[in-house]
Amino acid sequence: MDITNMMKQDITQRVYDAIEKAKQLQPELNAVVTFVDVEEQLKQLGGIPSDAPLYGIPVVLKDNVNTKGVLTTASSRILSNYIPVYDAAICEKLKAAGAIIIAKASMDELGMGGTNLSAYTGWVHNPYDTERISGGSSGGSAVLCAADVSPLTIGTDTGDSIRKPAAYNGVIGVKPTYGRISRYGIIPYASSLDHVGYFTTTIQDAAKALRVLAGRDDRDMTSSYEPVPDYEALLDQDIKGKRIAIIDNVQEAIQDKAIVESFNDLTQKLEQRGAQIEHVRLNDDLLSVLLPTYFIIANAEATANHSNLDGIRYGVREDGDSVEEVMINSRTKGFSANIRKRFVIGSYSLFVENQDKLFRKAQKVRRLIVNEVKAVLDQYDIILTTAAPTIAPHPQDSVDEALSDTYLIAENHMIMGNFTGYPCMTMPCGFIEGMPIGIHMMAKPFAEQMLFNIGAAIEAETGLKGITAEVKA
Repeated sequence: MDITNMMKQDITQRVYDAIEKAKQLQPELNAVVTFVDVEEQLKQLGGIPSDAPLYGIPVVLKDNVNTKGVLTTASSRILSNYIPVYDAAICEKLKAAGAIIIAKASMDELGMGGTNLSAYTGWVHNPYDTERISGGSSGGSAVLCAADVSPLTIGTDTGDSIRKPAAYNGVIGVKPTYGRISRYGIIPYASSLDHVGYFTTTIQDAAKALRVLAGRDDRDMTSSYEPVPDYEALLDQDIKGKRIAIIDNVQEAIQDKAIVESFNDLTQKLEQRGAQIEHVRLNDDLLSVLLPTYFIIANAEATANHSNLDGIRYGVREDGDSVEEVMINSRTKGFSANIRKRFVIGSYSLFVENQDKLFRKAQKVRRLIVNEVKAVLDQYDIILTTAAPTIAPHPQDSVDEALSDTYLIAENHMIMGNFTGYPCMTMPCGFIEGMPIGIHMMAKPFAEQMLFNIGAAIEAETGLKGITAEVKA
């Protein structure tokens, strides 16, 4: 159910219905880490105007969003006892808009992954087929939106962590421009790549949500002073004359013919609406190094960001005979093997003798990739690609690292949105074998309105506005 229709229901009833539904689905989906007591929030609605944009709407947060007095684990054992003493900026904005936060959603541990298989509470299941993955790292949030628990759920995106789960779960996933939404109070992964974003089931809700969440925050020096328009009021499905670039390198790397046919069918419909579709190619060498470049930069920044999780300053403490032994034991037992591996890679990249040949070189390659994307968007309104080259895989078929073009390019091309910081959006475009598939759009900095407008036209063509999954127990 979307926000507009939900507002027609009794406030208390809709909030508790959402909580009850999430609890009923928890055995099948395993998407919630912590349920939030809503009594005080409901009382505080009395001091908020009843025409607030999210008045009485149940909202779910990814579990790396700090919530005052509420357990916030980032799905890592080392933070399984962490209760923040303050709210993240987006919590303040949501509550000021009348939203009721009902739950904290599972994620890949510390946001480091694309499957949501690594959460210390266990893997998250896809609502369309619970034998398949949700995608990650914002999998729990995507699933709870897709399962019709909440019409708005919050995620974060460092390398496609909102957009990939959105594609796998048949919802809209928005990663705005870097700095469009404050990251104050978000447990970080990689500071130059992290974005706050969200999931909805309609473009109208996506437009409404960004107006609520966006804006300057002096506590986050990377947040933008760019004015925040009324995206919802400016929605326009007329895409006549809009210039859309399709990246052939990405589309050619997709092996699933049904996904390719669905994408081609959609582009034909957009042409019939008056859009100008043109094909472009990016540098093959740059596309092939997207993942290794990302891996070096993200893990180096993560290593620095999480050095405080040592069992002394933060986190679950494991005993030892010395401060050093406490730290070693706490980090060894507190992190999974996958996270420890990433920290080793990050530390290696940051060694003084390695910085020039690894970390700084990766930053230079990133700049080349950014320039390549900018050159395309200097000529076009958006870049349009298939979001994921497959439907949501089964756990045993999911991969984190591989060297084929399908994986390096088709699976990871959305990383370009994090390297550039440009706004991106994934939305459903059809179904294959009963599973949703999605398309991905990228626009110029702060051109979220362009994404929403073209998205509204796509939504009208596909007829998938507001779709949700019926979970089979």
